Amino acid sequence: MRMTTIAAAIAASAVAMAAQAADTIKIGVIQPLTGSVAYNGAADVNGSKIAVKERNAKGGVLGKQVELVIEDGECQPSKTVSAAEKLVQQDKVPVISGAFCSSATIAAMGVAQKYKVPLLSGVSSKSDLTERGNEWFFRTAETDGLLARAFAKILVDQLHLKKIAYIGVNDDWGRGGMTEFSTQIEGMGGETAMKLYFDHGTTDFYTMLTRVRAAKPDGVFVAAETQDGSILVKQMKEVNLQSKVFGVGSWATADFARLAGDASQGIHAAVPYAYTIDRAENKKFVAEYKSAYGELPGKYSAAGYNALNIIMDAIERAGAADPDKIRQALAKTDYNGPNGSFKFNSKRQAYGFDAVLVRLNKGEPEIVAQATVTADE
Repeated sequence: MRMTTIAAAIAASAVAMAAQAADTIKIGVIQPLTGSVAYNGAADVNGSKIAVKERNAKGGVLGKQVELVIEDGECQPSKTVSAAEKLVQQDKVPVISGAFCSSATIAAMGVAQKYKVPLLSGVSSKSDLTERGNEWFFRTAETDGLLARAFAKILVDQLHLKKIAYIGVNDDWGRGGMTEFSTQIEGMGGETAMKLYFDHGTTDFYTMLTRVRAAKPDGVFVAAETQDGSILVKQMKEVNLQSKVFGVGSWATADFARLAGDASQGIHAAVPYAYTIDRAENKKFVAEYKSAYGELPGKYSAAGYNALNIIMDAIERAGAADPDKIRQALAKTDYNGPNGSFKFNSKRQAYGFDAVLVRLNKGEPEIVAQATVTADE
């Protein structure tokens, strides 16, 4: 009799769990939660959670609560593939947001195409990602090429940066950013002093920076994320490198300013988002983010927030958590976020939102210039 009771209880529990699962809509998220870009991956996840919390408080999507299934891809292609496979095959998610580093996102794109599940990246900015003809891949991030074309002239004409040393992380994004900016600046008569690369997680830049100092460049372009970048600029100050610093990455974030301290003063950064953008949508987002996490949001916080809102809007329009219907609905995106409006062109690259050039002043990103990502990008 007792065994019968236990069996009945187990069966009832299984039914209850299945019913609960049916009442939620799962969305997969792949971000680097460990390693040298964990600061940035965590920021994306935090922004994603804010978006989901807002939506669930309003009744969710299609009358169901949204559940994030979060995996750590570590910005490594092989681990990102494993994470994507798990999300699709085990967790049965109908759509994925991720996977931060361009090389990792490229790997995840193959999984998305294989299983016909939409993948949306709010971060990966290597220019050719949307040139690969993958109809399951969408991007809401700016591209390296857009930032270079928008701001290189300002850097040359207003900051008088003619001779540039380039330092970047040795991955698809770092190499791509260096190529885009050096091409634009050379086209304006600028000179490339050198190009140097480092690996994620590097802590000793002294030898590299000694070479840069000896070249006496006007400016140093850096493609780096929070942890690597903060160490790099502090060591620039230690070796008394006097060149102006500009670059791409997570420079305009509270985390970077805190970690870099005084070494962040005067750095220029080309970014798709800064918490100082004067938009009603941004002020609301900044207030909610600060209330939830006790800090100001950065570009990756906004990237996660935008990506999840765009995905949830698409599921609502699709009328079902069906991958192909979501894919079709994503193409019809018309979303207003903290840094502008988002639509997709025929290559599934978002446009209509703003990118900004900022100068860090006592840790705060002051907006120097602004540009809108256009439809042909």
